[in-house]
Amino acid sequence: MRRFLRHPVRLVPLIFLVTILLSTGLLMLRPMTVDYQHTPFLTALFTATSAVSVTGLTVTDTPNYWSGSGLTLITVLTQLGGLGILTGAALVILTVSRRLGLHNRLLVQAETAEYGLGDVRRLLLHIAATVFACEAAMTAVLTGRLWLAYDYPFWQALWAAAFHSVQAFNNSGFSLYSDGLLAFARDPWVSLPLGLGAIVGGLGFPALFEAAREWRRPARWTVATKLTIWGSLALVGVGTVVFLGTEWANPWTVGQYDAPGKVVASFTQIALARTGGFEVVPTDALREESYPLLIGLMFIGGGSASTAGGIKVSTFFLLAFVIWAEIRGEPDVTVGRRRVATSSQRQALTVALLSVAIVAGGTTALIAMTKDLPFDRALFEVTSAFSTTGLSVGVVSSLSDGGQVLLTVLMYIGRVGPLTFGSAIALNTRRRLYRYPEEQPIVG
Repeated sequence: MRRFLRHPVRLVPLIFLVTILLSTGLLMLRPMTVDYQHTPFLTALFTATSAVSVTGLTVTDTPNYWSGSGLTLITVLTQLGGLGILTGAALVILTVSRRLGLHNRLLVQAETAEYGLGDVRRLLLHIAATVFACEAAMTAVLTGRLWLAYDYPFWQALWAAAFHSVQAFNNSGFSLYSDGLLAFARDPWVSLPLGLGAIVGGLGFPALFEAAREWRRPARWTVATKLTIWGSLALVGVGTVVFLGTEWANPWTVGQYDAPGKVVASFTQIALARTGGFEVVPTDALREESYPLLIGLMFIGGGSASTAGGIKVSTFFLLAFVIWAEIRGEPDVTVGRRRVATSSQRQALTVALLSVAIVAGGTTALIAMTKDLPFDRALFEVTSAFSTTGLSVGVVSSLSDGGQVLLTVLMYIGRVGPLTFGSAIALNTRRRLYRYPEEQPIVG
């Protein structure tokens, strides 16, 4: 235990794994299904991992397979996975005992490394207030829309609104509709709250809190907040324009809508493609040139310390600044008159290259397991699982057991994080008291 306390980040993968296994056992119970049937272990494991990792990939028809109890459990797991297992547990401790001991604060800091130890209690309360306020606002808007415009009974409208609000804010993609959100693609009162909720949830609490506190003076934001906020806006804006350009005349996606409908559907799909996971337009009907766009957005993901996956927006744009500095021959990497530490550059490069290796290896393995699966479809599914997005071209349920196990492992690694996972399995943390002579090898 002392070894874990010295490096509490090592507990994160273990606790997520234990939670997934316990959830798998619960989902295998007969009352969790509509037909009161025993759920196979692999199906339960895949669903539990997808919920805890806030992915949303499914191997079943969610509304017609899982009962009310099963759907409620999936909602709880999604909320817990989005908050973080350790963060959620610490919130319960705070609620019950009004205090958080040093042991628990050390563990929570493993998931909230951007904050100091003394701020953990205040941070947890702010996180809880933000999460539930956003989800409550989304639920209120969706409930009113479904109740008044779609003639849903009030309690059914409330349940559907609450379920999808939790899924959207936590950047998961489980839906109470077999075809996702296709029926609401042009409805801004449904699509936009879910898309905006996914964006806010995907910004990350450090960036979100600082932006709210210093909204009048964005020039004073830290480098991480600037990269996350402006980077996210750029990705959504450029992504929407490119998606409109590629799909404007596609009669199977947004080509059948009027101009406002095209914009609403495209914006929402791009917002949700950054690990949100809901399907607003049929993913399997997209034009070929749209797939690289979605794969790129899924791979980048959202902000650090957020409910989103991917390599993170700040990592992607930090590497862009590194490249720009190298092209210009600058001795330092600067962002907004701030010099970026070399250690941050190394971490960004490590996360990006590890992620590329994992996605490349996963794609190769999936193609080997499924001989007739095209490369672009395999890459899409692997990236979606690793980035905990949840979008699919409709092949997950037809994959072999090995393919489903592979995606399960990718969802787990994607939620824990490549760097955290690598740190957790490292046997020792080295500290050298010497340095070797420097040499500059030829590059390029």
